[in-house]
Amino acid sequence: MEEQKSRTLFIKRVRDEAREIRSFDMLPEDCDGAHDIHFKPGQVAVLRVAEEYPAYFAYASAPEDAELEFLVKRAQGASARIFEMKEGDRVELAETVGQGFALNEQRGKDLVFVAMGTGVAPLRSALRHVLKRKQDFGQLVVLYGARTPDDFCYRDETESWEEAGVELRQVISRPDGHDWSGPTGYVQSLLEHVLPDLRSPVALICGSREMIEQTRERLRLLGFKAEEILTNY
Repeated sequence: MEEQKSRTLFIKRVRDEAREIRSFDMLPEDCDGAHDIHFKPGQVAVLRVAEEYPAYFAYASAPEDAELEFLVKRAQGASARIFEMKEGDRVELAETVGQGFALNEQRGKDLVFVAMGTGVAPLRSALRHVLKRKQDFGQLVVLYGARTPDDFCYRDETESWEEAGVELRQVISRPDGHDWSGPTGYVQSLLEHVLPDLRSPVALICGSREMIEQTRERLRLLGFKAEEILTNY
């Protein structure tokens, strides 16, 4: 594969998504209209800004979307700098890394997207890609966990997922002090509630390293083979 050259991206739009999390739509500075960056759903962009060390952000947009989208959490270093940026500011896309999700190999399968926190970004990329060719896949299930209801991203988009036939289940781990009538606990606890209804499930997982390992082990106990458990990195 041809090595990707460093590109300057300009910020086209900034939106608050959740507590301490913002969504950034970006385009290459030298593009005309839609972006021309090649990546697979689930892959990760290495972004540089000023003198900070590069930071890693999964593409939250599908490859065929017109703009590149990233979720940025207020943290340290480059993440903190980008979080405070405005429309028109510039960042450098140094490279794209990670294996992404081999979705073409999953045609005909039921897809179970399991995400925690900002781990929803690479799964959203995959889901948006799949929804454009929904006839190629079986049932689509999104299991999304967060600490509190204020930590869920894409709340304005989840309704359209459900209208497209996606089964969405959300869970929070810290319900105290929140108006929440849904399930509580960790996202992997939802697996047993949806898997019995699926004929040929494949799981796509994104979250913390601990969450991924716990979910992987739970799926193994439920009979999943190694090749039926996909991670993006």
